[in-house]
Amino acid sequence: MRLQRALARAGIASRRHAEDLIREGRVRVNGTVAELGMSADPDADTITVNGRRIAATRVVWIALHKPIGYVVSRRDPEGRKTVFELVPHVPGLTYVGRLDVTTAGLLLLTTDGTAVNRMTHPRYGVERSYRVLVHGLTTDQITRALSRPVMIEGRPVALSTFQARAAERGRTDMRLVLTEGRYRIVRRLCDQLGLKVERLTRLSHGPVRLGRLAAGKWRYLTRNELAALSSSRT
Repeated sequence: MRLQRALARAGIASRRHAEDLIREGRVRVNGTVAELGMSADPDADTITVNGRRIAATRVVWIALHKPIGYVVSRRDPEGRKTVFELVPHVPGLTYVGRLDVTTAGLLLLTTDGTAVNRMTHPRYGVERSYRVLVHGLTTDQITRALSRPVMIEGRPVALSTFQARAAERGRTDMRLVLTEGRYRIVRRLCDQLGLKVERLTRLSHGPVRLGRLAAGKWRYLTRNELAALSSSRT
């Protein structure tokens, strides 16, 4: 990973400040003065700042039930609440994919930057499942529409499976499993079909499920979940 990112993950400085430290010659990798643009592995390389070695980042995985109204960001320029207010302070902790402010459900956070790419990049086809309450079409119309490819930005939405059942007051309760995570893709899918989203919740990401975790609460991943994540990345 980029050296400035390694420093930020270790809690030494922000990426921008880390770049300043590198430019000032205060960072060394394996005894050599670092240069901007270098890559380094905190687990394998000796990285020092002002002569002090930085410790390798402890790998942490957290599952959060993100409530509606929270922003998936470290800081928000509009002053809205962020998901980092709900979880422990862990140096280098970052989110695995986003949920928009009006979407609730499972959000994974980790210090494992390599795994973030593996869990979010389209080429790996990691499944995400959602429950969506919508109105605007009948359940039969929705079923027929989802049985055909839905195109967004010139390519089909990677919809793996779906279920649609009638709910009260003419609404439809949908369960969608996607193998992609394009920005607001579930809402855009619904917009494309002329559906109005009343509630959207992510139920799972890869092998990790939301389960009965209450809104606003978090937990560390279990040993079995960590093993499942590891095996899915091989």
